[in-house]
Amino acid sequence: MKQPAVVLGVLGVDAHVVGNKIMAHALESEGFRVVNIGTFSSQEDFIRAAIETAADAIMVASLCGHGELECRGFRENCVEAGIGGIHLVAGGNLVVGKKNWEETESRFQELGFNRVYPPGVSPKKVIEDLKRDLNCSSESGARSSE
Repeated sequence: MKQPAVVLGVLGVDAHVVGNKIMAHALESEGFRVVNIGTFSSQEDFIRAAIETAADAIMVASLCGHGELECRGFRENCVEAGIGGIHLVAGGNLVVGKKNWEETESRFQELGFNRVYPPGVSPKKVIEDLKRDLNCSSESGARSSE
């Protein structure tokens, strides 16, 4: 069984390293192959890493609140690069100020993200959703053979 691969990083001018490392560790402990491109990453960095590693998902984090601006065109850039069907996830402080979460989530879905998470979401919740979305078994990150 193929171990699912996830490209993880922090988009744009953002040094959100703690949450990034926590999520990487949590994913690895659940059987995912994690390609952590770190902080201050561009869309092109994420897409290049996803292509090079045949990733199943890209997980974008933002802490500074510029996520909406930084994520514009992400799905389109994936399509242009030949990975238009890749699973896209965004999480963290994605917008500046206090905004209605449902509106923020809806906006990111309009941008082409499959899953969007608010600040403070449990890594366990993200991993449960990712396993379900990627059709992985519950025991490990490995894809189900069913």
